[in-house]
Amino acid sequence: MPHSTQQIRNVALAGHPGAGKTTLFEALLHAGGAIQTAGTIERGSTVSDFDPIEKQRGHSIDAAIASMGYAAGDGQSIHLNLVDLPGYPDFRGPALAALAVVETALVVVDAAGGVEYGTRRLMERARERGLCRAIVVNRIDADGADPGRVLDLLRQNFGPEVLPLNLPADGGTRVVDCFGSSEGDSDLGPVANWHRRILDQVVEINETVMDHYLELGEGGLSGDELHDAFEQCLREGHLVPVCFVSARTGVGVQALLDIAAGLFPHPGEANPPPFLKGRGADARPIATTPDPDAHVIADVFRIVHDPFVGKLGVFRVYQGCVRKDSQLFVDDGRKPFKVGHLFRLHGREHVEIDQAVPGDIVAIAKVEDLHFDAVLHDSHDEDHIHLAPVAFPRPMFGLAVSAGSRGQEQKLATALHRLAEEDPCFQVEHEEETNETVIRGLSDLHLRVNLERLRDRFGVEVDTRPPRIAYRETISIGAEGHHRHKKQTGGAGQFGEVALRVEPLPRGAGFEFVDEVKGGVIPGQFLPAVEKGVRQVLRSGAISGHPMQDLRVVVHDGKHHPVDSKEVAFIAAGKKAFLDAVGKARPQVLEPIVDLAVHAPESAMGDISGSLAGKRARINGTDATGNGEIAVSAQVPLSELEGYAAELKSITAGRGRYSLDFSHYEAVPPQVQQALVEAYAPRHEDD
Repeated sequence: MPHSTQQIRNVALAGHPGAGKTTLFEALLHAGGAIQTAGTIERGSTVSDFDPIEKQRGHSIDAAIASMGYAAGDGQSIHLNLVDLPGYPDFRGPALAALAVVETALVVVDAAGGVEYGTRRLMERARERGLCRAIVVNRIDADGADPGRVLDLLRQNFGPEVLPLNLPADGGTRVVDCFGSSEGDSDLGPVANWHRRILDQVVEINETVMDHYLELGEGGLSGDELHDAFEQCLREGHLVPVCFVSARTGVGVQALLDIAAGLFPHPGEANPPPFLKGRGADARPIATTPDPDAHVIADVFRIVHDPFVGKLGVFRVYQGCVRKDSQLFVDDGRKPFKVGHLFRLHGREHVEIDQAVPGDIVAIAKVEDLHFDAVLHDSHDEDHIHLAPVAFPRPMFGLAVSAGSRGQEQKLATALHRLAEEDPCFQVEHEEETNETVIRGLSDLHLRVNLERLRDRFGVEVDTRPPRIAYRETISIGAEGHHRHKKQTGGAGQFGEVALRVEPLPRGAGFEFVDEVKGGVIPGQFLPAVEKGVRQVLRSGAISGHPMQDLRVVVHDGKHHPVDSKEVAFIAAGKKAFLDAVGKARPQVLEPIVDLAVHAPESAMGDISGSLAGKRARINGTDATGNGEIAVSAQVPLSELEGYAAELKSITAGRGRYSLDFSHYEAVPPQVQQALVEAYAPRHEDD
């Protein structure tokens, strides 16, 4: 049946690996009547983990979407779009992209495991994006579960605004409402105590509601007043509600659906999406409105290459209605495409529909111009509009790949391009200096999964070479460089002379090219050639074969010949003058430093610290996370972590895990730089 924007609830299930997100996803679909039987990870029968590699590995790799209608206990009907996000940090690309298109992030926590690294990371990501946040404590009836301790940890980590909407009772075999009721008892004490605390938290956000509450008591508050105050608390982060469930047995699952229907925001109530018009410094925020009669604005947050329907673009509608057979533009394109088929997603199934209203999450097929973060619209009034970009982690792990058999080079290139379209944290680069194709990802596991997909989905076998570290080069001091390029081989010759200086820039500043030539000693038409020569060295490196960054090149003098000067001469002169200057500017090789988070049993602390000390690591802190585990945070050169997954597994008997985030670049030790320089054979021949 058709639904309105006010009936839509977009909810993402996020959390630490193993918290039970996929099991809860199944339980919600079953309780809402969308599936007859809840699938299990063990049987490989879940709606969300339908990819063969997900079934084989027993955990989510991609974000999965399922939609359903649900009639709540109070008679309210909603349309629920559920998004199951992968928990492993190796697959953050699809998770962060999908997290940005919902109103509510439902962070799932294990009642036995408590607050873990992934919990904190996702709560912070959701807060940064302005999402409404709620927490589900799962497995309240499992061995070792301690819901009271977990609630205390949640409040310690995320503040006093973390308060329960319901409470476990009778050893986790049922839950009792503590928001709408003050009667009864629970495993965490009398309901009345928590009822008063959450009601006080909700009403204090709004002066009018607070006045009514103080004058007339709880009975004087209308349902609309309480709902509006609750929604404002969620939107402003003044309240982070907690619900308790057992996804395996279904305890609390129906109550969670009723809470989503009655208290979670619809697309018109949450914080507005951060759309911008223009690029760079000229970009300014613009307001969109979930008005079905306005011009269409939608954002593509996922690309899927489906073997049956082809290229599929999954998008969220923010404004206007998208209808079958309507005409839409992609970004600033001048030629529209026709919406031939419009789909609602239910795991691997695609259900064809006639229209999508603001707030809907839907898909279209066979539109080749679609790409990640493309904006769809139906009027050129919406040209140059885009969503504020998601801050994705930088892929730092690299592998050089080549086709396993001759004749498969083009097939490999096509398959890699498609995988890169599907995952914003999987990149493919071609390195001209070594003529290699290099894939980059967030971890060794991330790359292994994509190599499996190359084989299983695209039938491409590849050869790989050891991980390549994304070293960079820079300079330490300013210096002057000069070169005269002169060739005379009969007939017209080549002549170009360039004098320039190089200056270091702060880390992360990139590259600047400055023209300070006076008097036309280098004609203006040749300056782009000088810059081209400089950029050739920037790409290939000067001392170790790695790209250069964080420097300024200032061209200030030179000479030309009215007959023999030509572009190729100034390319060569600019290149050699730049190399001359870099050689005098104390060149440095920079290495990527990563933030490393290790979770392991407390008994392994000594071995982990010793191992990291041998890897030039700086340990920043150690925290006890409960259940006999510790969390070690450190900064480590990425080059030192080759094989660390196997080493940690050995140290901790398979119980340790780690995650990485790029931090910064810094200079390598002198002995490492010497080894890198000696291993590089410069290729700066004359052009």
